[in-house]
Amino acid sequence: MNIKDFIRSIPDYPKKGILFRDITTLIKDEKVFSETINQIVERSKNYSFTKIAAIESRGFVFASAVSYILKKPFIMLRKKNKLPADVHSVNFELEYGTATIEVHKDSLDENDSVLIIDDLIATGGTAEAAAKLVEISKAKVSAFVFVINLFDLGGSDNLVKNNYNVENLIDFPGH
Repeated sequence: MNIKDFIRSIPDYPKKGILFRDITTLIKDEKVFSETINQIVERSKNYSFTKIAAIESRGFVFASAVSYILKKPFIMLRKKNKLPADVHSVNFELEYGTATIEVHKDSLDENDSVLIIDDLIATGGTAEAAAKLVEISKAKVSAFVFVINLFDLGGSDNLVKNNYNVENLIDFPGH
Protein backbone atom coordinates (compact mmCIF):
# COMPACT_ATOMS: atom_id res chain seq x y z
CA MET A 1 0.00 0.00 0.00
CA ASN A 2 1.38 3.39 -1.00
CA ILE A 3 0.18 6.01 1.48
CA LYS A 4 1.13 8.71 -1.03
CA ASP A 5 -1.89 7.65 -3.10
CA PHE A 6 -4.17 8.74 -0.25
CA ILE A 7 -3.04 12.38 -0.02
CA ARG A 8 -5.36 14.87 -1.70
CA SER A 9 -3.80 17.93 -3.36
CA ILE A 10 -5.77 21.19 -3.26
CA PRO A 11 -4.47 24.10 -5.36
CA ASP A 12 -4.57 27.70 -4.13
CA TYR A 13 -5.35 26.82 -0.50
CA PRO A 14 -5.11 28.57 1.95
CA LYS A 15 -4.06 31.23 -0.56
CA LYS A 16 -3.23 31.54 -4.24
CA GLY A 17 0.01 29.82 -5.19
CA ILE A 18 -0.04 27.27 -2.35
CA LEU A 19 -0.62 23.61 -3.25
CA PHE A 20 -2.09 22.18 -0.05
CA ARG A 21 -1.43 18.49 0.73
CA ASP A 22 -4.50 17.24 2.59
CA ILE A 23 -4.11 14.33 5.04
CA THR A 24 -7.86 14.01 5.78
CA THR A 25 -8.15 11.56 2.89
CA LEU A 26 -5.42 9.45 4.51
CA ILE A 27 -6.80 9.43 8.06
CA LYS A 28 -10.37 8.66 7.03
CA ASP A 29 -9.24 5.25 5.74
CA GLU A 30 -8.52 3.05 8.77
CA LYS A 31 -6.14 0.74 6.90
CA VAL A 32 -4.06 3.57 5.45
CA PHE A 33 -4.06 5.46 8.75
CA SER A 34 -2.92 2.31 10.54
CA GLU A 35 -0.16 1.76 7.97
CA THR A 36 0.98 5.36 8.38
CA ILE A 37 1.16 5.00 12.17
CA ASN A 38 3.05 1.71 11.78
CA GLN A 39 5.58 3.40 9.49
CA ILE A 40 6.12 6.24 11.98
CA VAL A 41 6.59 3.70 14.79
CA GLU A 42 9.14 1.78 12.71
CA ARG A 43 11.08 4.93 11.81
CA SER A 44 11.05 6.09 15.43
CA LYS A 45 12.80 2.88 16.53
CA ASN A 46 15.99 4.31 15.01
CA TYR A 47 16.17 6.85 17.86
CA SER A 48 16.27 6.98 21.62
CA PHE A 49 13.70 9.31 23.21
CA THR A 50 11.76 9.73 26.44
CA LYS A 51 8.81 11.76 25.14
CA ILE A 52 6.89 12.44 21.95
CA ALA A 53 5.88 15.98 21.00
CA ALA A 54 3.63 17.13 18.20
CA ILE A 55 2.85 20.38 16.53
CA GLU A 56 -0.74 21.63 16.56
CA SER A 57 -2.97 20.45 15.17
CA ARG A 58 -2.58 17.76 12.53
CA GLY A 59 0.59 16.49 14.18
CA PHE A 60 -1.56 15.54 17.18
CA VAL A 61 -3.47 13.01 15.06
CA PHE A 62 -0.34 10.98 14.35
CA ALA A 63 1.67 11.58 17.52
CA SER A 64 -1.06 10.61 19.96
CA ALA A 65 -1.44 7.21 18.27
CA VAL A 66 2.34 6.68 18.22
CA SER A 67 2.57 7.76 21.86
CA TYR A 68 -0.09 5.22 22.80
CA ILE A 69 1.63 2.38 20.91
CA LEU A 70 5.11 3.16 22.24
CA LYS A 71 3.87 3.99 25.75
CA LYS A 72 5.68 7.34 25.80
CA PRO A 73 4.35 10.62 27.24
CA PHE A 74 2.77 12.97 24.68
CA ILE A 75 3.61 16.69 24.77
CA MET A 76 1.48 19.20 22.87
CA LEU A 77 3.17 22.12 21.13
CA ARG A 78 0.25 24.51 20.80
CA LYS A 79 -0.68 27.78 19.19
CA LYS A 80 -0.39 30.92 21.30
CA ASN A 81 -2.78 31.25 24.28
CA LYS A 82 -4.06 27.65 24.10
CA LEU A 83 -2.19 26.31 27.13
CA PRO A 84 -3.41 27.32 30.62
CA ALA A 85 -0.21 27.13 32.71
CA ASP A 86 3.18 28.88 32.40
CA VAL A 87 4.67 28.46 28.93
CA HIS A 88 7.77 28.90 26.82
CA SER A 89 6.95 30.66 23.51
CA VAL A 90 8.65 30.87 20.12
CA ASN A 91 7.59 33.15 17.26
CA PHE A 92 8.27 32.00 13.69
CA GLU A 93 7.56 32.60 10.01
CA LEU A 94 5.18 30.48 7.96
CA GLU A 95 4.96 30.26 4.18
CA TYR A 96 1.92 32.52 4.44
CA GLY A 97 2.32 34.57 7.64
CA THR A 98 3.71 34.47 11.18
CA ALA A 99 2.74 32.43 14.23
CA THR A 100 3.69 31.50 17.79
CA ILE A 101 3.85 28.07 19.38
CA GLU A 102 4.11 27.28 23.06
CA VAL A 103 4.79 24.43 25.46
CA HIS A 104 4.08 24.19 29.17
CA LYS A 105 7.23 24.93 31.14
CA ASP A 106 6.76 21.76 33.19
CA SER A 107 6.41 19.44 30.16
CA LEU A 108 10.10 18.90 29.45
CA ASP A 109 13.42 19.10 31.29
CA GLU A 110 17.11 18.34 30.86
CA ASN A 111 16.49 14.60 31.27
CA ASP A 112 14.24 14.42 28.20
CA SER A 113 15.00 13.51 24.63
CA VAL A 114 12.08 14.27 22.33
CA LEU A 115 10.75 12.78 19.11
CA ILE A 116 8.81 15.51 17.27
CA ILE A 117 6.06 14.35 14.90
CA ASP A 118 4.10 16.43 12.40
CA ASP A 119 2.02 15.74 9.34
CA LEU A 120 4.08 17.85 6.94
CA ILE A 121 7.27 19.87 6.55
CA ALA A 122 7.43 22.70 4.03
CA THR A 123 9.92 25.52 4.63
CA GLY A 124 10.67 24.24 8.13
CA GLY A 125 9.76 27.32 10.15
CA THR A 126 7.31 25.48 12.37
CA ALA A 127 9.68 22.56 12.89
CA GLU A 128 12.56 24.88 13.78
CA ALA A 129 10.29 26.66 16.27
CA ALA A 130 9.35 23.29 17.78
CA ALA A 131 13.04 22.41 18.18
CA LYS A 132 13.66 25.78 19.86
CA LEU A 133 10.81 25.10 22.30
CA VAL A 134 12.32 21.74 23.20
CA GLU A 135 15.75 23.28 23.63
CA ILE A 136 14.46 26.27 25.66
CA SER A 137 13.00 23.63 27.97
CA LYS A 138 16.55 22.21 28.34
CA ALA A 139 15.56 18.97 26.60
CA LYS A 140 17.15 17.49 23.47
CA VAL A 141 15.57 16.84 20.08
CA SER A 142 16.13 13.18 19.25
CA ALA A 143 14.55 13.32 15.78
CA PHE A 144 11.72 14.61 13.64
CA VAL A 145 9.27 12.37 11.79
CA PHE A 146 7.06 13.89 9.10
CA VAL A 147 4.40 12.10 7.09
CA ILE A 148 4.90 14.46 4.11
CA ASN A 149 8.03 16.29 3.00
CA LEU A 150 7.54 19.08 0.47
CA PHE A 151 11.07 18.49 -0.77
CA ASP A 152 11.43 21.52 -3.03
CA LEU A 153 10.69 23.94 -0.18
CA GLY A 154 13.82 22.84 1.70
CA GLY A 155 12.60 22.51 5.27
CA SER A 156 13.73 18.93 5.77
CA ASP A 157 17.14 19.68 4.25
CA ASN A 158 17.56 22.71 6.52
CA LEU A 159 16.85 20.61 9.61
CA VAL A 160 19.47 18.07 8.51
CA LYS A 161 21.98 20.90 7.87
CA ASN A 162 21.32 22.06 11.44
CA ASN A 163 22.25 18.57 12.71
CA TYR A 164 18.75 17.28 13.41
CA ASN A 165 17.73 13.72 12.56
CA VAL A 166 14.82 13.71 10.10
CA GLU A 167 12.58 10.96 8.78
CA ASN A 168 10.04 11.60 5.99
CA LEU A 169 7.50 8.95 5.02
CA ILE A 170 6.65 10.43 1.61
CA ASP A 171 7.86 13.25 -0.64
CA PHE A 172 5.83 15.67 -2.73
CA PRO A 173 6.74 18.85 -4.57
CA GLY A 174 5.41 21.93 -2.80
CA HIS A 175 4.27 23.71 -5.93
